[in-house]
This record gives sequence, C-alpha cells and structure tokens, in this order.
Amino acid sequence: MATQTQTQTTTPDAPSKVVGSIATRASYEPLSRNNALDAHEHHSVTPHIGEEFPNVQLSSLLRSPDADKLIADLAVLVSERGVAFFRAQDLSLEDQKTLGRKLGELSGKPAESGLHIHPTTHAGAKKGDEISVISSETFDSYSANDRSLLASEGWHSDITFEPVPSDYAILKVHTSPETGGDTLWASAYEAYSRLSPTFREFLEGKKAVHEAKFFERVAQARGHTLRDEVRGHPANAGAELSAVHPIVRVNPVTGWKGLYVNPAFTRRILGVTRDESDLLLNHLYALVSRNHDLQVRFNWTTYSPESGLGDIAIWDNRSTFHTATQDYGRTLRVGDRVVSLGEKPYYSKDGKERRAALGLGPAAAERNLGQIALQLHGVKIAE
Repeated sequence: MATQTQTQTTTPDAPSKVVGSIATRASYEPLSRNNALDAHEHHSVTPHIGEEFPNVQLSSLLRSPDADKLIADLAVLVSERGVAFFRAQDLSLEDQKTLGRKLGELSGKPAESGLHIHPTTHAGAKKGDEISVISSETFDSYSANDRSLLASEGWHSDITFEPVPSDYAILKVHTSPETGGDTLWASAYEAYSRLSPTFREFLEGKKAVHEAKFFERVAQARGHTLRDEVRGHPANAGAELSAVHPIVRVNPVTGWKGLYVNPAFTRRILGVTRDESDLLLNHLYALVSRNHDLQVRFNWTTYSPESGLGDIAIWDNRSTFHTATQDYGRTLRVGDRVVSLGEKPYYSKDGKERRAALGLGPAAAERNLGQIALQLHGVKIAE
C-alpha cells in the first residue's frame, strides 16, 4: 500500500482527471494508516465492522497541533473498519462540518466535492444547508410513499441517487429515547466476500440505476419544495435524483471491493431482464439484512439537553450500509448529520477482496461450491 501522500497513478478503469462535472480523484492508489490515533485507546466492536474510541474528544483532535495527521489516520481507519463510534462528544455544528470536509480532503477526494445539501432540506433551515436534521418528528413524512413496514427494507447507503455520492458521514445524536432507536451498520466488503467467485465475476462491471424521486413527495409533506440547485457538487443538480453506479465498487482509500446496491435507492440492474434484476437484487439485499455477523449495532446514550453532548458515529458510505431502528414509539429522537461528497463511484479489476488483502481465511462462499452436496448424495461427475 501507498503512504498517505498519494502518487499520480490510476487504476485501468478509473479516469485520471475531471471530465466535465463528474468528480474523479487525482490518484486511485490506496492509502495506509499513519497510526497517529494509536496513542488513543480504541478497539474493534466486531471482527468485520466497527471501531470504538471510548476516551477521545473529536473537538480536541481538531485543535491538536497534529490535527491533519490525526484526521487523515481517522479517515483511513473509518474506511477500513466501516464505522467508528465516539461517546459523549461536545463537537459543535461548525466543527462537525469542518471534520466532515477534512476527512475527505485529507484522504484525496476531488476538490469539487464539498458537503452535501440534502434535496429535502428546507432552504431556510435554521442549522443551514449542510446539516441534515435526522428527527423522529419528521419521519412520518415518509409515509406519503406507501413504504414497506419491514425493518429490513431500511438498509441503505446515503444519497446513492446522486451522480457524485458520499464518502464520509458524521451523525451526532443529541436527543434519544431511554431505550431503543439503535442504528445498525453492515459491511459492504464482507457482503461482497459472501459471494462465490463465479457470482462475483458475473456482477463485476455491471451497473444499476439508483433513484429517489420519492423525496419530492417527502418535501411536499414537509411543506416546502425539493432542492434542485447544486447540492455540494456541480454534477449533483436538478430534480431527477437519479444516477447509474457499478454494483461492485472499489473504495479508493483501501482498494477493497464492496457491494454498492441498497433497497432504499437501487431500482434496477442494467443488462439483464427486470425479473433477473429483481432476483439478483433481492439476493444481494439478503446478504446484508440476513447476515448479522457482518453487522454492528450501536445504542445511542441519552444525555440532558443542556449538556450539549451527544454520541457520534462516523462512517464510510462507500463501503457500508446502515439502518435506524424505529422501535421507540413517539419518543423524540434527533441528531445532526453532515454528509461529505467523494468521487464518482467506479469499479476496477485491480480492486482487492478484503479478506485476501488482510490475510484472513476465505468466506464460506469460497469453501463450499457444491462439493459437500456431491459427497452427501454420493454423486460422481463424469470426467
């Protein structure tokens, strides 16, 4: 792997410069951690996803003389581990936005990519365009879409309907119920690893349509119009809210492959029939929702409103999925989210499978490709 100073190399499948308004990186060489954060206690929450820092104040990192070095290390760590958790944080909204910008900038995102403006954010929002308020009070506006009531249908990566979607996201939940309201994340790297080599080969290079026109109805239900101006990148503009992305995406920070489809925004795989697309997508979604061993669950601590404290999660939208748990009735749950924009998603045959890159054993999908069935049933295949 390269150090955190990237060279001007590109993968064969990744363009080397910005074409029109589509964001591409100056380099696609993976980064290595500089290990600056190892001076602080942290531990893995599960084998595949999640890292927790029990004693770090993010506001202190931002004001450290080595702030850029620490944040650069945090960016790579989050990309490797998927999501990082920080308890009892005093981070202000302005500092949250600064951290959101720096995570991407210090890990090589295109200069044109800023912070996202969500299309349902009111133009006169009290906290500004670049803060998405995640509130149980506005959740009912989604009911205008006749949505599924299955909790598993909530899995998504943020704003994949944009041509230039998110790299990192930061959520600070400052108001939460005494129990319930957990958020779950799942590893797109490990979901990819659960595919057989033959199925991986079939999917790689194929693309899917992502779309979120339902946000127009959500905005109307909230009493305002959809934001159709530039939303953090010149390519993210207009009311279409649609894009085409690869099904298997390479995270440029790690160089690892992951699944990049989700039931909230992915509508159809291109190059196959509608029936085949539905069958394939349902299987890919099940890899995420039905495999609890590639998920991590985080319970938000309840703090007094006057404390200004809140737990924070930082995740890489390129390589994770997440979903909230709506199990707390009418209790108030509110958080502030900053979503940074990254590069145009791409696939490269030079991308690595995470387990292989880390020297881990293969997933079960590589170990049992029908051989056991042949043995159990005494079937011999003629030479």
